[in-house]
Amino acid sequence: MIFEVIFDIDGINLKLNDIEKLMSKQDFWDDKEKAQIFLKERKSLNNIVSKWEEQKRNLEDVMILLELGQEEGDEEVIAEIESSLDGIEKEAHNMEVMRMLGEENDFNNAIISIHAGAGGTEAQDWAEILMRMYLRWTERKGFRTEIVDYLRADEAGIKSVTFTVEGDYAYGLLKAEIGIHRLVRISPFDAGGRRHTSFASIFVYPDIDNEIDVDISEEDLRIDTFRASGAGGQHVNRTDSAVRITHIPTGIVVQCQNLRSQHKNKTMAMKVLKSRLYELELKKKAEKMNELHSNKKEIAWGSQIRSYILHPYRMVKDHRTNKEVGNVDAVLDGDIDSFIETFLLSNNRVSHPSLNTT
Repeated sequence: MIFEVIFDIDGINLKLNDIEKLMSKQDFWDDKEKAQIFLKERKSLNNIVSKWEEQKRNLEDVMILLELGQEEGDEEVIAEIESSLDGIEKEAHNMEVMRMLGEENDFNNAIISIHAGAGGTEAQDWAEILMRMYLRWTERKGFRTEIVDYLRADEAGIKSVTFTVEGDYAYGLLKAEIGIHRLVRISPFDAGGRRHTSFASIFVYPDIDNEIDVDISEEDLRIDTFRASGAGGQHVNRTDSAVRITHIPTGIVVQCQNLRSQHKNKTMAMKVLKSRLYELELKKKAEKMNELHSNKKEIAWGSQIRSYILHPYRMVKDHRTNKEVGNVDAVLDGDIDSFIETFLLSNNRVSHPSLNTT
């Protein structure tokens, strides 16, 4: 059946057995952080098996109903069968998307950075709109987020923001969003009511902090502390708690200023740096550096992955897949699953038998 094609259930069960054997060892809990990683993977694999077993039972029930409906010609039974098949088809689609998330870091949490591009205040406002869109999406998914760096613009919007996303397959899903996002609208900042085009870039990295050792020499780091920006008044930060770390060999710069102490900000900044260096090394080995940093092109015309058009018509279009959605408000409110799923499926789709119920 289709679910056995979508997932290698036998292979998953073998992997679960391997994890159980690991957990039975006396020294399993000696490294609590690594133990938690295996527990998280076991939970995810068990969820896959449970969903497969549930849909297998559902399909068996439908086949029984189909026989009864054909024998008795009962229209109510036929309607129930159609409804059940719609649900099975929807779950099959969801499971097919999850099957696309099989790369090494897809299950990991994610680190997102948004940067305003060409367009001045317009682009800075657009960057803040995108931040809200992704935060609403994570809220819908039940993911946990934490803003680690936030640089407000002078007039409106933000210059940049970095935040973490904790949840199953956060990186695997959000990697579909890497690139330049373009907005076309009548500017709320233009007294003449003219149409403006704005750009912002999205970077996404896997959070690998507790899983893989990345060798970072202290000699390769320049660590600067500064006073974190705030809302003013009694909220002004009077200590140099913000931290900026520069990795001299690669030129990568990360900073964190939103946590409560310099120690916490430094720890988070190192976490972000570690993830970026690991991803960089992976792509070097795979000779895919251009693909990873394709969003380092000029953040302007001709390089966008998706356009959000608010004028003269309303539509969001992904230029990689040609996926189009007319309900722009819903998309900007976080309803971006259709774009993510279409991208993942178009990049990774393999042929499999169709679900046949007749």
